[in-house]
Amino acid sequence: MAQDKLSKDLGEQGLLKLIQAYCATDIVGDDGAILNLKPSYQLVVTTDVLVDQVHFSDRTTSAVDVGWRAATANLSDLAAMGADPIGITVGLSLPGTTPTSWVEDLYRGLSRCLQQFDTPIVGGDLTRSEVITVAITALGQVQSKQIIARSQAQPGDAILITGYHGNSRAGLELLLNPELKTNLSDRERDVLIKAHQRPQARLDVVNKLRSIDPEARVAGMDSSDGLGDAIVQICNLSKVSADIHLDKISRSPSLQKLTTHYPVSEWIFNGGEDFELVLTLEPQLAHKLLTTLTPDAAIIGQIRATKPEVPQIRIFDQQQIIKLEESKLFQGFQHFLG
Repeated sequence: MAQDKLSKDLGEQGLLKLIQAYCATDIVGDDGAILNLKPSYQLVVTTDVLVDQVHFSDRTTSAVDVGWRAATANLSDLAAMGADPIGITVGLSLPGTTPTSWVEDLYRGLSRCLQQFDTPIVGGDLTRSEVITVAITALGQVQSKQIIARSQAQPGDAILITGYHGNSRAGLELLLNPELKTNLSDRERDVLIKAHQRPQARLDVVNKLRSIDPEARVAGMDSSDGLGDAIVQICNLSKVSADIHLDKISRSPSLQKLTTHYPVSEWIFNGGEDFELVLTLEPQLAHKLLTTLTPDAAIIGQIRATKPEVPQIRIFDQQQIIKLEESKLFQGFQHFLG
């Protein structure tokens, strides 16, 4: 077997030639990409940075998986805004000792994820650094009346989640500690691990929502930093409060089997990287949307007015209110703490 070349062996131009094979050939090549917007649409721009040993490591994530997860994180942000993807750019920083096969696998993962949504790589940048960093900027388009924003929740809205939460965090635990004994079958372990390594952006939900009511008022965001964080962010920006019913939150069968030995409830609220959508919308519309989604979607609570004007979240467990200050359920991931 031939020895894998290092990035420094190819040099910048050699690496660019390798990478361009995964890019939109009719767009990439000049100093910038020219992209068209549909008439009456607005541009949505989002950027996400993944850093080696912070967001991924070779213990848990192959290069293909890093690429897939990087694409998903950005496509999920577009979905959370109600936008259709146009393209992405990739800023890649690498140590010179990075194998070129790792770089190519990264772009394979990016491409495989993006191909599901006919989304091209339209440009980027390449530089040498001490640590691998993948910086993605995603571009999308949305009509003004179809924008999903965190600030649009109103009292009386239902709170809907589009799928299971906690699976990605459970998958990470299994990857970090493969020796741990669990009562999971191989298939059940694979479900949780796949949730971490190959998450899906919920652009499908955006299309379903439009088909029901193309001009519906919807607030929301994705749950990349945790379900609890998403609820808090929506309430803060909309200046509303929320009631959450724990018994309404669906749990995957695989995750349910871990409840004896792991803090599964905390994983559901704080685990992050499930990349589901957390939406608030009129109850009738929420129930219509729910009928189009898989059984793991659920209506988990409602928005209420805030008095005084400080958002408050009440958590109900079998009709008993859990005091938020005594709960660990709303402590989503934050950078620069600790």
